[in-house]
Amino acid sequence: MTRMSSKKTYIDLFAGCGGLSLGLFNSGHWKGKFAVEKSPDAFKTLEHNLIENNSHFEWPNWLPQSNLDINEVIKEYPEELKSLRGTVDMVAGGPPCQGFSTAGRRIENDTRNRLIESYIKFIRLVQPKVIFFENVKGFTQKFDKNKVKGRVYSEYVQNALKRGSKRLNATGYNVYGKLIDFSEFGVPQKRTRFILVGIRKDVSDTINPKLFFEQIKKNKKEFLANKGIGLTNSLEDAISDLLRIEETISPDTKSFKTGLYNMPNSNYQKLLKGNIKNIIPDSHRFAKHNSKTVEKFQFILDFAKKNKTLSNEIKEKFNLKKRTIIPLSGELPTPTITTLPDDYIHYCEPRIFTVREYARIQSFNDWYEFKGKYTTGGKRRTQEVPRYSQIGNAIPPLFGEQAGITLNNLI
Repeated sequence: MTRMSSKKTYIDLFAGCGGLSLGLFNSGHWKGKFAVEKSPDAFKTLEHNLIENNSHFEWPNWLPQSNLDINEVIKEYPEELKSLRGTVDMVAGGPPCQGFSTAGRRIENDTRNRLIESYIKFIRLVQPKVIFFENVKGFTQKFDKNKVKGRVYSEYVQNALKRGSKRLNATGYNVYGKLIDFSEFGVPQKRTRFILVGIRKDVSDTINPKLFFEQIKKNKKEFLANKGIGLTNSLEDAISDLLRIEETISPDTKSFKTGLYNMPNSNYQKLLKGNIKNIIPDSHRFAKHNSKTVEKFQFILDFAKKNKTLSNEIKEKFNLKKRTIIPLSGELPTPTITTLPDDYIHYCEPRIFTVREYARIQSFNDWYEFKGKYTTGGKRRTQEVPRYSQIGNAIPPLFGEQAGITLNNLI
């Protein structure tokens, strides 16, 4: 049996709840060796769906099958990581983005930014053939108020990966990075991310990583047509079968109500629902809004501009201090969804999204079930990763699937 007929292997770093891994699984070309994810909540979701229910990862005996910090893995298992050389086709995933995000405070010395160093060291130890790296748009922009004057992290990473390391006997990579808007690849959300692809220099100096971006763009029309969906999908295309028409008691939190499935209204809904037989969607629990909030949301839906931050007049009317509250249009893709569900108001119902609606917007299949708390707050926000945050942080699986096919063809 030749290597050509078997699936290529990868490691998912900073894996979150498994958005990218789900995409690679759906592509049919990849098998996971293991995933590194620090959050027990996010790891529980990945483990349930891709390890326990789908055996997508062949976990090595030497590594605990649990939530792990990349620095602990590097510190405890450097020789085991080196021994993987020649057996790993790809390392996928990028460090957490909060320190770089233009949606946040962009802190130069945010400790999460140092995970870039850990990422580079991991690559040098394992030496995969291919690197697939993702981060926020802010990763490509200069920090102005900082110690390292105007460091652009995307340039720093690319230069470090090109160099390799004599000390670790690590070969460098040919790399190319570009900003990609996932809404151009069928995802019903305007979400622009920095994608970097690297190919190890001794694997092939003839394959230019720019080819990845050319091929994925060239193939998207055929890929999405084969899926039965359009190039652009709207919010209504994504979630109109989840409207609050019929409801029952939430299976996982008895004090809340959940919605039932309505008939699918679009090919996108049919694709993500698949052949699931449940009448209750997973994680489709409605928030408990009081009557004043419902009234306020209804006014905003009736009078505010869609897909725009609220006007000062409306903010003053309701004495709103929150920076971001956006009523959404059903006819367009959403703006980038965040980890905060109260940033957005549903396009036609006076409420915030459910977790399942969030998952649809991010292109998760309906069979993919989310674990852990729904929301969290206060100091716990720094320790816990509830379901909304797991989804808000993920790479859309529909794009991950297209990347998986293109990367497989590339190497």
